[in-house]
Amino acid sequence: MPLNPTIDAVTDRIRARSKASRDAYLERIARAAEAGPVRAHLSCGNQAHAYAAMGDDKDALAGGRAPNLGIVTAYNDMLSAHQPFEHYPEKIRAAARAVGATAQVAGGVPAMCDGVTQGQPGMELSLFSRDTIALAAGVAMSHNCFDAAVYLGVCDKIVPGLIIAAATFGHVPTVFVPAGPMVSGLPNDEKARVRQQFAKGEISREELMKAEMASYHGPGTCTFYGTANTNQMLMEFMGLHLPGASFVNPGTPLREALTTASAQRALEITALGNDYRPAGQILDERAFVNGMVGLMATGGSTNLVLHLPAMARAAGIHLALEDFADISATVPLMAKVYPNGLADVNHFHAAGGLGFMIGELLEAGLLHDDVSTIAGDGLRRYAQEPKLKDGALVWEDGAGETLNAKILRPMSDPFQSTGGLTQLSGNLGQGVIKVSAVDPSRHIIEARARIFHDQVSVKTAFQAGEITEDTIIVVRFQGPAANGMPELHSLTPILSVLQDRGLKVALVTDGRMSGASGKVPAAIHVAPEAAKGGPLARLRDGDKLLLDATTGALDVLEPDFDSRTPLTIDLSENDYGIGRELFRAFRATVGDSTEGAGVVI
Repeated sequence: MPLNPTIDAVTDRIRARSKASRDAYLERIARAAEAGPVRAHLSCGNQAHAYAAMGDDKDALAGGRAPNLGIVTAYNDMLSAHQPFEHYPEKIRAAARAVGATAQVAGGVPAMCDGVTQGQPGMELSLFSRDTIALAAGVAMSHNCFDAAVYLGVCDKIVPGLIIAAATFGHVPTVFVPAGPMVSGLPNDEKARVRQQFAKGEISREELMKAEMASYHGPGTCTFYGTANTNQMLMEFMGLHLPGASFVNPGTPLREALTTASAQRALEITALGNDYRPAGQILDERAFVNGMVGLMATGGSTNLVLHLPAMARAAGIHLALEDFADISATVPLMAKVYPNGLADVNHFHAAGGLGFMIGELLEAGLLHDDVSTIAGDGLRRYAQEPKLKDGALVWEDGAGETLNAKILRPMSDPFQSTGGLTQLSGNLGQGVIKVSAVDPSRHIIEARARIFHDQVSVKTAFQAGEITEDTIIVVRFQGPAANGMPELHSLTPILSVLQDRGLKVALVTDGRMSGASGKVPAAIHVAPEAAKGGPLARLRDGDKLLLDATTGALDVLEPDFDSRTPLTIDLSENDYGIGRELFRAFRATVGDSTEGAGVVI
């Protein structure tokens, strides 16, 4: 099938926009590849330090005869998704030895759990943790002892931070190794119902706690389709996982086999062999377009509208909001996974999952097939699924049809004709809205504004019964320069209750809402942000606003709006406590959300 003309045009536009920076990037990684890992040229003292603890692997390392694999791990047991990584290094070392190679843990990176920090001061470090992870991974890889790298990471900021590092070390072949989702627990719609009951004061905290523990109950990724699982989808669409690796549960024989195969595949694609596949070559314009297509087709997390531009910039590629908007208008929504539906990612995977979806999108000409991946040339192999047969790992053609049309549909009968992500612009600035789970009757909201400067104030007003009419709730001074751009996900139950009462409500913010934003219209990532004097800082209580997801309008309908002086507020409280003082320099130098809110890139 010929490539869809819009996908082709967007790719060409990105390529033209990025030509100078991409050419310079490719030249840099080519020079680095020519130099190769320096371990063969290290002094005796350098090598002794590098190999001192490697036991029987010392001779192989010192001789430089076999490839050496660097492991960068985001393991901790605060994140359920990362707890399985505890024993991955020993498994990867064993896999390397089995083929006569070696592997070393190059370093660890921080990995915070947004589920723990939601609504807490620690969430103000969340977005900045992405750039911290990139820095930490850069330190790990700076030893320059590695012919290839495997990155162990799953969750929200971790994969984007690791991708930034992998692109920076673009001459090094790179494989991402997932851990998989936890098995299904309390259904997501039941969890949401209990949260709303608690928000209305109908149940006790003990009952809420019981429901939450039944939902988040074991090792693996949270099973709703938020940022973590969107990351895993991206790694397949962009060719950095082995095909079908994303949604296999932890601790299963197939998961173990995929981990071993991932390590050994990384060793096969080094410059020492005849199938050299450096990360910087895989991460080209087509890979990022494929990632955006996957984001729209699955109804993935809006956080990736922030992360993909930052990831791409590390590879010399420049993405713009218009690229996301044009792809969203072209790619249909093929999946309904919570919060866009009732199913979780395990149900999605069982229904045919990413393999079915990639096959359908390729047949429709909506994906670039002519890409390089860690598995080989062409994306079509990602329409296959891994299986164990007589103890051997094999790939076979995936489901030729959906196994549950309530969760996953073919191109001929999608849930929606578009991906559900819309670019917003107007006299309030630029932003995005995800409407894949929003009822069409709520795609246009015109109402008076109620202005807040933090989440707590919104909750206080709700509990006091102050919001009794159609309202657009504005939560400003939540951008990256103000306080690190925390997610406002803890407002979702409140907004849902107001909507269920028959009110037309919406959220407008320069903060984030993530992949769990649900059924309430939310204009997010609004830029320029209030802390930089953006239009949000000129809003007043009672201003009439228009949020129109059908036309992409985000406007203030007040004649004197442009002549107002922007409000400034004291943000000094954001400078201290729970580590925030350590990130003052990040807040001072961070870029706009429209360009990925980057600090180091």
